[in-house]
Amino acid sequence: MLVMLETLGRLPLFWLFCALLAATAFVAFSGGKLTYARSFPTPLSTRSNSAGYLLALVALLPILPLFVLYAWSCEPILRDLLERELPPHTGAWTAEQMNLFFDQIYAQLGHRMLAPIDSTLLELATRRYSALRGQAHLILLALSISCSGLCYLLTWQRIQRGLSLQRALDRALYLALFGCATLAILTTAGIIASLIYETGRFFSHPDGPSLASFLFGINWNAQSGQSFGILPLLLGTFMIAIIALMVAVPIGLMCAIYLSEYATPRMRETLKPLLEILAGIPTVVYGFFAAIIIAPAVRAASQWINHLPFTPETLLAAQPTNALAAGLVMGVMIIPLMSSLSDDILRTIPQSLRDGALAMGSTQSETITRIVVPAAMPGIIAALLLSASRAIGETMIVVMAAGGRAIMTLDPTSDMTTVTHQIVTILTGDTSFDSARTLAAFALGFALFSVTFIFNVIALRVVRSYRVRYV
Repeated sequence: MLVMLETLGRLPLFWLFCALLAATAFVAFSGGKLTYARSFPTPLSTRSNSAGYLLALVALLPILPLFVLYAWSCEPILRDLLERELPPHTGAWTAEQMNLFFDQIYAQLGHRMLAPIDSTLLELATRRYSALRGQAHLILLALSISCSGLCYLLTWQRIQRGLSLQRALDRALYLALFGCATLAILTTAGIIASLIYETGRFFSHPDGPSLASFLFGINWNAQSGQSFGILPLLLGTFMIAIIALMVAVPIGLMCAIYLSEYATPRMRETLKPLLEILAGIPTVVYGFFAAIIIAPAVRAASQWINHLPFTPETLLAAQPTNALAAGLVMGVMIIPLMSSLSDDILRTIPQSLRDGALAMGSTQSETITRIVVPAAMPGIIAALLLSASRAIGETMIVVMAAGGRAIMTLDPTSDMTTVTHQIVTILTGDTSFDSARTLAAFALGFALFSVTFIFNVIALRVVRSYRVRYV
């Protein structure tokens, strides 16, 4: 999967070729400049732009499956060809040594400096690999031109025979949309399969832990490669996410109720964009704000509480970086998400429900609490779910303000770590994907995916139980 993503960015000329091909087909056969329409045996059944759209899609559709196939298969084939051309003594290398050698080749091609195994052999192998890759690109370009031209000619012949342009365009658009949806599903499946494969490598590694010790262990020290208990990471992740939701959900929901039920149209047009400005602030700015301002304030407040006469000694940890500061700032960050989604849901509730409640003598507040909010509850729960997922997956604020200790504690003023923080820590710098330490990042990613998936299933069941149809 990583190699495929790298391949996507290595072909700028290929993408430029696709763009020029589609643009040329559209410009040449659309608009008022059409001159070929006079030679048709039957008049065009739709506007002339349809021919340009149709031929542009026909020129592009055969290229995309070729490129997906190329991205998946090119690197393994090139690697196999190069391994066959290597000197005989390299056949005695272990799989780890061979992987390291190809990592050196990729580093040389990407202009990154790594200590080579054999500078002469590495230079020759890099040149040969670059040549093979260039040949593969030329083959892809030739196949793309051939397939695109063939489909273009066949479509052009059918147009001259009286093909309905609108029907053909609808069919081409259907195929394009179906291909995009299929690609999205395949990408998701590929990510999940990659996580499962790498997680299996982690547990089968000689230095890897057992499944039970990974799921129920209370010690985490991936740097030493001896402790891989995920419970401290999950505790820190959920504690910070819960603190963030305790801030974002009530404030965001109250903002949404005010904007949808009380604010005038002019006030709404003014306040909603101002509120959504928070969503455009980079997370690194939130992290800086949490580390510089909120974390010291939380520490000062916890120290003041610890020095009260009736407070037990060292009630709160009062660390310079702490989970409470990260959770508070993260809650402020996701307020616009919760508010915007809830506001959109509340505004979809039919006005007839409000008018009926007011006609029965209910006040506006009673109408909101007893009619509008219950009717919008499935959407509000969905907004809560998205906000929780945003909080669980946040990284930068946690890295800068929460600390990095993997400990089991319920004290929010203590420094803690999360799953995403540890993934960043593990994958920072040049790493070898054959060690248990690095493979632990994939296991953490799969665990986080599993927790989020379970959370989504539970939320869907809750939404279905609250779902009511209003006609």
